[in-house]
Amino acid sequence: MDIKIVLNGHIDESEVIELYRANEWSSADKAEWLIPALRNSHTLVTARLSGKLVGVGNAISDGYLVVYYPHMLVHPSNHGHGIGRKMMQAMQSVYSGFHQQMLTADGESIDFYKALGFERAGNTVPMWVYAGTEH
Repeated sequence: MDIKIVLNGHIDESEVIELYRANEWSSADKAEWLIPALRNSHTLVTARLSGKLVGVGNAISDGYLVVYYPHMLVHPSNHGHGIGRKMMQAMQSVYSGFHQQMLTADGESIDFYKALGFERAGNTVPMWVYAGTEH
């Protein structure tokens, strides 16, 4: 499997929406906000297989101390092939020395992020204004 991982590469709206829909993320219904949000991220990572977008992730950061990874998606048909791991390794090439690296994980992604070294931070509790069905 020849996966090409690129930092701050080009994305097309249609391919992003297809990937988000395949993962059943509600952000796919908000393309007018999703696409600019991804494009204006501090860092954007893409994964392509034979030119087709199979993964995307982004980082929001102050550029020095703190980074938050809000989105990290791999097409379901490509899960389990190390693509997400390679995408996070690319992000780590930018943020490995940062004081705080944060993300919110749920479901099956919890074990994935634990395997990459993420853990619950002390007694912290994730909090947000959240509709409950949004991804």
